[in-house]
Amino acid sequence: MSDFDGLVAVVTGGASGIGLATAQTLAARGARVAVLDRATESVRHPLVAFEADVTDSSSVQRAISSVAKAFGRIDVVVNNAGISAVGTVEENDDAEWARVLDVNVTGMARVTAAALPWLRQSPSAAIVNLCSVAALNGLPQRALYGASKGAVLALTYAMATDHIAEGIRVNCVSPATVATPFVERMLEGFADPVGERAALDARQATGRMVQPNEVADAIAFLASPLSGSVTGTALEVDGGMTHLRVRPAGERK
Repeated sequence: MSDFDGLVAVVTGGASGIGLATAQTLAARGARVAVLDRATESVRHPLVAFEADVTDSSSVQRAISSVAKAFGRIDVVVNNAGISAVGTVEENDDAEWARVLDVNVTGMARVTAAALPWLRQSPSAAIVNLCSVAALNGLPQRALYGASKGAVLALTYAMATDHIAEGIRVNCVSPATVATPFVERMLEGFADPVGERAALDARQATGRMVQPNEVADAIAFLASPLSGSVTGTALEVDGGMTHLRVRPAGERK
C-alpha cells in the first residue's frame, strides 16, 4: 500500500517494540518516519532518529522542531512512548505515580502540543495514542498502569473533540498484552516469570499475547487518510480479551 505517500509521521518510543513495528509499517506504506526516543542507536534507514525525552518539554520541542526542519511538514503523530507499573495502590509510592503519569499521559500532551502547529497545516492530520485494555478492564496488580491508560482514553476523546474542527483526527488503540521487550522486562520482576508469561498468554481469548505488528497495522489503519471519517475511536486489539468469555477446552456448553 502507498496510502501514506508524501506524509511525514512522528512515532514516539519508536526504537523498539510496538513503536518500532509501527514506524516500519508506516514507512513501508510510503511515509517518511521520524522516530523519537531517548535511545536511538538501534534505529535504521529508512527511519530517521531524533533524540527526545517525553518528560522534558524542551527536549520535545527541540525534537519536533528538528523533524519539521528536516521534512518540512508533520502529518501523523503516534504517541506510543510509555512505561509499565506493577502493584496495588499500596505498592506504588508517590514518586512512582508521578513518574508513570508523567510519561504515559503528560508526555502525550507535550508531544501533541508541540506538533499541533504543523498538524494544522496538513490535509491528512491524524494522531493515534497508545491506550490499553487496562483502561476498561480491572487487571490484577495494575492499579497505576490502568489509571494512566484510563487517562489516555479520556485524553483521546477530549483531543478528538477539541481538534476535529481543525481537520485533525484523534484515535487510540487499546491492545491487550503485547509480546515486546517492554513485557519481558516487566516479567523479570515476578517470582515466577514463566508462570506469569503463561498467564499473560491465557488471558487473551486467542490463547496468546498480541504481536507488535498486529498493533502496528491497527495504528496504520487509524492514521491513514483512507480512514478520514474515523475519529474519537478506541480500537481494541486484544485477542478478544475485553468482550469474549471463552469456555475452557473440554468444559460442557
